Amino acid sequence: MANTAGKFGPYPAPVLTAPVRSTGTSSSTAAARLPVRQQTGAELIRSRIALRVRLGVLASGERLPDTGVIAEELGMSEMTVRRALETMCQDGLLDRRRGRVGGTFVATNWDAVIEAFRDADQAASLEDFHLLLECGLVARSAGELPPDWASGLQAVVEEMNATVDHAELLRLETCFHLGLAEALGNGMAGEEVADLLGRLCLLATVPDAGRLQEANKHHADLLTALELGRLDAAVGAVKAHCLAATSPTS
Repeated sequence: MANTAGKFGPYPAPVLTAPVRSTGTSSSTAAARLPVRQQTGAELIRSRIALRVRLGVLASGERLPDTGVIAEELGMSEMTVRRALETMCQDGLLDRRRGRVGGTFVATNWDAVIEAFRDADQAASLEDFHLLLECGLVARSAGELPPDWASGLQAVVEEMNATVDHAELLRLETCFHLGLAEALGNGMAGEEVADLLGRLCLLATVPDAGRLQEANKHHADLLTALELGRLDAAVGAVKAHCLAATSPTS
């Protein structure tokens, strides 16, 4: 059985689809669909490592856990883990070092290397599905919020208000959405959201500090609307957050 308390965690992802955002080029392009699908084992390892780097659990130059540990935490074979890590080494995302203090390490130039893997179309599809999922969680939670459900989320909002450091804003933005899924999903959506966010760490253009600070205003609006039981305002805050986080600043 996988160790759910580990760095990577299991992921029973469903197979789903989400519409691609219109680029305004043609009706056929606007109607196209990209799959939001269950990841292969190698893709899952890749996205989990990317998410852990974003969260600061793994830092550039840091040694990864042994393959057996990762395999146990993700519930997959060590062979799959080894092959996935080898591919990431070939892509420049990880470094393999030999010797007594060797192992597999996050590349010291992770941020520079990962830019080569950005994909605006795939990112837009994932962002649209994330929006759909969060709106569903908000609707599901209406009138059924447990006591103190928002205390940790409010702390994240306050921390984002108090910092201008870009890396810290990115970390806190990710923490907010992971925490929201846990708070509203009763443990049923956390892994799905972790999967989406990990994939977006790899594929989406990184929001600048201004967009993250603007998006944090909608975090606060969402928490207030949920506390007041205003479902329409809560869904509106989720939508406004998505626009603020993905649209260029003026």
